[in-house]
Amino acid sequence: MELNKIRIDERRGEQVIVLKEKDGSRLLPIVIGIMEVTAIKMKLSGLEPPRPMTHDLLCATIQHLGATVEKVVITKLENNTFFATLVLRNGDNGTVEVDARPSDSIALALRASAPIFVEEEVLEQVISSFGDF
Repeated sequence: MELNKIRIDERRGEQVIVLKEKDGSRLLPIVIGIMEVTAIKMKLSGLEPPRPMTHDLLCATIQHLGATVEKVVITKLENNTFFATLVLRNGDNGTVEVDARPSDSIALALRASAPIFVEEEVLEQVISSFGDF
């Protein structure tokens, strides 16, 4: 998946990121918080804050520990809440999976140039519940 667009609905007070299949047409909208949308927009616009923001700090910490962000996977949708996993590769070539919010995961993936995946069942669940966007 790739980040397709960011929409801000001021009337409803919601920020939505939309992921799109790289080789397909399915879309996945995810409502996120203002801090996460700001972090994502800052990275996309190339703005560098004078001091590290939280997602920059996490990315630097992972790198300094000798690990890399291998990928982000949005794993499930439960009670209108998305869940994600950060897959980190450590120096011994083993992987560690860390539970995370999709918004934080996507902000981190953009900083680490890591791919974003969505489980097929999540896409099917969203499309069957809300239709194709």
